[in-house]
Amino acid sequence: MVNRVRLLIMVAVLIPLLLLAAGILVYDSTPIASSPNAHFTSFTVGGKTFELTYLATNQSALEKGLMGVKVTAATTELFVFPTAGYYSFWMYGVNSSLDIMWVDTPPGASSGTFVYLALGAPPCHISVVCTSYQPSARADYVIEAKAGFAAANGIAVGAPVTLN
Repeated sequence: MVNRVRLLIMVAVLIPLLLLAAGILVYDSTPIASSPNAHFTSFTVGGKTFELTYLATNQSALEKGLMGVKVTAATTELFVFPTAGYYSFWMYGVNSSLDIMWVDTPPGASSGTFVYLALGAPPCHISVVCTSYQPSARADYVIEAKAGFAAANGIAVGAPVTLN
């Protein structure tokens, strides 16, 4: 009985603290460094060009991603980062499984290669238990699309991609 009371107290205290901390982190909408490549409207892979539905170029858009968005087979989002890095993603509040595809380009270039893929990442609706997808290679862009997009379009690690 005493252990249950302790557990209830810990849950009652920890969950609000975690939610508050997450809210503080998500609230920061400081723009990231402007990128000359922040104007992309499409990308080409395997000889096919796909229109971008969303473009995330500032901190709040990078954090929101496709949360709360109805994802269809045509939905794509490009995340533009100021420098190459190991940017992790999670699926909190997303309504569909996604393919998350990290892209690395040489400085100043708009063509590069896929360096890491998280395929069929399932949605998560409880933030404290969401999986974080961490790439094993540095990237300066990430493309998200509905699960199955990568397989349907022959996208694999090492495949070339051009951002248009």
